[in-house]
Amino acid sequence: MISTPTFQGPRDVAFYYPGPFWYSASWVKNLLLFFDGLALLVPTYMRDRPSALEPEMAVPLTSEGLLHILEPEALVDRQATEQLATALVDIIASGALDPLTKTPTKFQELSWSRLGGYGDENLARMILEELKGRNLAEDSKDGVSIPMHPIVRSLVLVLLAQILRPYGKSRGLDLAPATDRPQLVSALRELLNLDAAPSAGHVVTLDLQTVGVDLTDVPLDEILSFRRAHLAEHRRYATNVRSLVRDLSLLPQEERERELGDRGREIAEAADALRRLSTRAWKRRAAFGLSIAGAAWTATSGNPIGAALAVGGAILGLQSTPKEAGAYTYIFRAREGWA
Repeated sequence: MISTPTFQGPRDVAFYYPGPFWYSASWVKNLLLFFDGLALLVPTYMRDRPSALEPEMAVPLTSEGLLHILEPEALVDRQATEQLATALVDIIASGALDPLTKTPTKFQELSWSRLGGYGDENLARMILEELKGRNLAEDSKDGVSIPMHPIVRSLVLVLLAQILRPYGKSRGLDLAPATDRPQLVSALRELLNLDAAPSAGHVVTLDLQTVGVDLTDVPLDEILSFRRAHLAEHRRYATNVRSLVRDLSLLPQEERERELGDRGREIAEAADALRRLSTRAWKRRAAFGLSIAGAAWTATSGNPIGAALAVGGAILGLQSTPKEAGAYTYIFRAREGWA
């Protein structure tokens, strides 16, 4: 077994959404260079699916302590269900979801547990009835999942990625929402298109920086060995871009541009160093990018949930200080041919 770095304090773990399983193995391989591991929100009846679908990744990552399976039956408790219900009811009442019924769409399954059925069954049933009344969901056919419009399903999972962030602490995990589906962020922002803005703060999206190579055919043991030597600089980069988004979002426009000019150059230089490190190690062209969208704002007035919905990709604000709220999501993208 390859030894992994020793962790001090909570592990900074990428919390994948919108599904219970990653979309790209190459994405996961690159992600392991930036975080202390990966967390998946997997219902109990699907718990073995990651190992069944991609055993060559899931099994060794589990044995290395780098893959964390979180069960919504335990994680989505009463408080989380209340937060989810509050956000969804506000969205439904706004009419933002009404246009979805105009085009016939094949529904997708969302587990009852991720809708909050184990946290507060009455609230979860209220959400379900509201969605059924608008032809956006149907009664369960298998007793464990709900057929739902795919965009509404994605919305629930994006919300949960933010709502459940604090729940990792009891497990020694600092959950960092991350997705390999950047189109989801854009689609949700366009769908919701809410005018309400945070009382103080602005949505900031950092430009995609090419920081790594396509690791699709690189053996996992080689990646873990490289990670053992270079996790510190990759992790520092991810932390710095998150800090920059938070700081920029709290500044006025003119100060934001000045600050971005100074710190943006530092971020670009760090990205270039990581890119050169990866291309030198694996002798291939850079083809993997990282960006982040987020906002922080003072939460002294207004509804933090409604304010957070206005940021599109970073949905739902959670307190980081007594008078400040924030939300963010890492966006990873891999594509052939990037220079």
